[in-house]
Amino acid sequence: MVQARARVRGESVLAERFALFAECLLTGVWIAVASLGVLTWPAALAAGTRHLRRRAAHRAGGAREFTADVREAVRGGWAVGLAGWAALGLAWFDVRAVRAGLPGGPLIGAVVLVALLGFAVAVLRAAARWTPDARWRTLLAAAGRRTVLDPAGSLLLVAGLAVVGCSGWFVAPLAIPVLGAVAAAAVAVEERHRPC
Repeated sequence: MVQARARVRGESVLAERFALFAECLLTGVWIAVASLGVLTWPAALAAGTRHLRRRAAHRAGGAREFTADVREAVRGGWAVGLAGWAALGLAWFDVRAVRAGLPGGPLIGAVVLVALLGFAVAVLRAAARWTPDARWRTLLAAAGRRTVLDPAGSLLLVAGLAVVGCSGWFVAPLAIPVLGAVAAAAVAVEERHRPC
């Protein structure tokens, strides 16, 4: 399908795919900037994935549409952002408890880590399906089910999050554009389950 579209417009397939990759990296920068509001990170992910869906469908859209999507997604997404920070705080507290040598600490630490990763994957999946008329609670409930029922897609997203973490560990500025690649992975994982 990509080849047919590229031929119609006179572009090579390589140029088409490189343009999509470049758009992913730019979207990662936009997501990072929009996430500076601390509670806006789910809205930034939702706007980023919506931008990438538009780009993949060859529809117009740029920074203006992205900004409008962020404003729209923040309405319900701020609560998800708050829950994410609370979960991260719980994980930090749990790591401190494990290091202190509390009985059962390693088991509880593993359970909390898996729960935190599951929450992150569910938010990514929900963001990939977000539209302006969708409610975050409904999106998260459905995304939670897909997170459990589609372990291959969930592992792909966990691997994407690991790449962002490793990129940030080795070269901190590299983690910013890689966020767009994770958003694109979330879109791809969710597209597999859309009804035709």
